[in-house]
Amino acid sequence: MQEPKAYIEENKDRFINELLDILKIPSISADSAFSHDVLHMSEIVEKSLQAAGCSHTEICETEGYPIVYGERMVDPSLPTVLVYGHYDVQPPDPLGLWNSPPFEPIIKKTSLHPEGAIYARGASDDKGQMYMHVKALEYMVNNDALPCNVKFMIEGEEEVGSNSLVTFVKQHTEKLANDIILISDTGMIAKDVPSITTGLRGLSYVEVEVTGPNRDLHSGLYGGAVANPINILAKMIASLHDENNHITIPGFYDKVQDLSTEERAAMAKAPFDLKDYQNEIGIESVYGEKGYTTNERNSIRPTLDVNGIWGGYTGEGAKTVIASKAYAKISMRLVPHQDWHEITELFSAHFRAITPKGVTVKVTPHHGGQGYVTPIDFVGYKAAEKAYNKTFGKTPIPQRSGGSIPIVALFEQELQSKTILMGFGLDSDAIHSPNEHFGVGNYLKGIETIPYFYKYFTELSK
Repeated sequence: MQEPKAYIEENKDRFINELLDILKIPSISADSAFSHDVLHMSEIVEKSLQAAGCSHTEICETEGYPIVYGERMVDPSLPTVLVYGHYDVQPPDPLGLWNSPPFEPIIKKTSLHPEGAIYARGASDDKGQMYMHVKALEYMVNNDALPCNVKFMIEGEEEVGSNSLVTFVKQHTEKLANDIILISDTGMIAKDVPSITTGLRGLSYVEVEVTGPNRDLHSGLYGGAVANPINILAKMIASLHDENNHITIPGFYDKVQDLSTEERAAMAKAPFDLKDYQNEIGIESVYGEKGYTTNERNSIRPTLDVNGIWGGYTGEGAKTVIASKAYAKISMRLVPHQDWHEITELFSAHFRAITPKGVTVKVTPHHGGQGYVTPIDFVGYKAAEKAYNKTFGKTPIPQRSGGSIPIVALFEQELQSKTILMGFGLDSDAIHSPNEHFGVGNYLKGIETIPYFYKYFTELSK
């Protein structure tokens, strides 16, 4: 049997070109103007699964964008791995900050990626990482090396809350039955330091609207006499953190579980250079909740951030106006045990409570999800650990991610199975940002490592 590394070397150019092709499709689920592209992308994913060796595939219609399902069943007595990924991508805005068009992928060599990195929207999140699994299946099928059953569930609404997936999973528990769920939508600590994500933060995402006068007003005639919704909104948002950057919403921390000194010490063993961190994102100093390190702030602590704020005149030149309305989008990253529905209610109640006279407030919840923790003593983690050891020659470090994959908690609830998060991206990949990229080496290393997970998971499950 040919080893994965040799097979990848023989097919490397094709693997890269196939990824470049799917990165050209602007499958932006958040913008209905691109609905045709999202649907086209679902068809490409199905064809890719067929070509890789799935014996059955289908495009499953939903109330939103379709879910692509595929499977290759070797023997019902063997374990079944369910692979989850998504084919939709974030909007590329602001376009002016891209060094190359977001849907015209190019490969550029960098100091971190001397072999090249693929620059395009979706390169790392999640088309590149999703497609690693398709190519890993191709290798296993073509080399008679698939040791167990495999199912694929690739959705098109992850970037907008996975609403259709929730219904799909609940309605198709038998179809999706599995022994473990495998996801690559996370990252590693460093290019040469493999890690397994053992925790994800939950999410509550809301939009707020502050309304003052019944129309925009002349700031000279009315300024100082009526409440300015933009000024008020800015003050309300500022009040959501205290002088220690602690969130001020009553009850917000009630269910936050503090990690032990031992657990925090274990986390601190992960390699981290504060100066490199600051230089990489162009800041002079870090900022956050008092009493916690940078890596703790962005992983084991809850947060509240304004993702967008607008109102009034923002065009070229000047317009002296007091806006009738002001808006903001706010996300709260939550740690395990914080319920996102409860946090959304706490936020809404508090925001209404701090509304001054002269304006009214509307809070619109958008979407959210629960946090998740993966135990490191179960067979899935041990199989992933052995796989990384095989291809990197190093034992992976368990780490908690600051990001959210809300459907992971849903999977455990509905499908009664654990999830293993084998990410190959890096924090520097600029996901959700201009100039998103994915190292060619990371992409190929993922294809090499994934088959070993199947091998070891099957062996350890006996």
